[in-house]
Amino acid sequence: MKAVIINKFGDLKGTVLKSGLDIPRPGRHEVLIKVKAAGVNRPDILQRQGLYKVPNDASPIMGLEVAGEVVELGVDVTKKRLGEFVCALVPGGGYAEYVVTNANHCLPVPKCLSIEEAAGLCECLFTVWINMVQLGQLRKNETFLIHGGSSGIGMFAIQLAKQLGATVLTTVKNQEKSDFCYSLGADKVIQYSVEDFHNVLKNKNEKYAVDLILDMVGGEYFEKNIDLLSDEGRLVNIAFLKGASVKLDLSRLMMKRIKITGSTLRPRTVEYKSTIADELRETVWPLLDSKKIRVHIDSVFSLEKFKDAHTHIENGNHLGKIILSLD
Repeated sequence: MKAVIINKFGDLKGTVLKSGLDIPRPGRHEVLIKVKAAGVNRPDILQRQGLYKVPNDASPIMGLEVAGEVVELGVDVTKKRLGEFVCALVPGGGYAEYVVTNANHCLPVPKCLSIEEAAGLCECLFTVWINMVQLGQLRKNETFLIHGGSSGIGMFAIQLAKQLGATVLTTVKNQEKSDFCYSLGADKVIQYSVEDFHNVLKNKNEKYAVDLILDMVGGEYFEKNIDLLSDEGRLVNIAFLKGASVKLDLSRLMMKRIKITGSTLRPRTVEYKSTIADELRETVWPLLDSKKIRVHIDSVFSLEKFKDAHTHIENGNHLGKIILSLD
């Protein structure tokens, strides 16, 4: 098969598309998927740069979400049928013509979505569900702030939060991204290139008391997030684009009874991811089928053009998902 191989960590010069590789074989509880499309995510960039540790039992090939056809079953797999088209969370290996994953991490392709749109679902929706719903415990009538609302994660978080009955605030870079987030249902969008989100939301005329913040920025945002949170507010960190080291005033944490947590998805157990898949199938997939949550594809690149896809996501000018097509 063909797959994207990292020969040397760093810039794109050390990563190549290679042919003649062995097709992986599914384990007892796994399926083999012939990949039609794969999602591109920031952890892929970090992995290529050598900044994202790959679990010992995972494929070293980049790619954490795919859509395609089930072409082989592990001996203990009974639920998935040969020839079924699925979208799947994979433990690595998505930038390839074939990939294996646990059968329980496969979900049906929503009836109204293309295979490219389906390829961009799992990594982001698993992440949003875990961090916004499970850890963040977002509830109806609460106020939710997500930084980076025009990203793949932001796109889904805004829409799912609105379905849960929350008021949604977000930060973005420019007017185009602002318009995109408003089209998804955001109630307030702040362009950080023009104004400071902390000053805007602390303004007495805005009257926002934030209950939950989902942050992928870190750095200088941390103290601002803590100041914005209401009593018993929650802060969930999922990345740190502006730095992992922050300053914490414990007295403010104590006085407000704030909860701070964070998580990464890839190292979690097979069983945990299976539970999340079941919850998504029951709760979120009907919203996709009914078009109450939609997918916006920014751009589709062929597998051969994976370097262009990486450059595009690193530039940060995309709206929604970037996809690699193998069709």
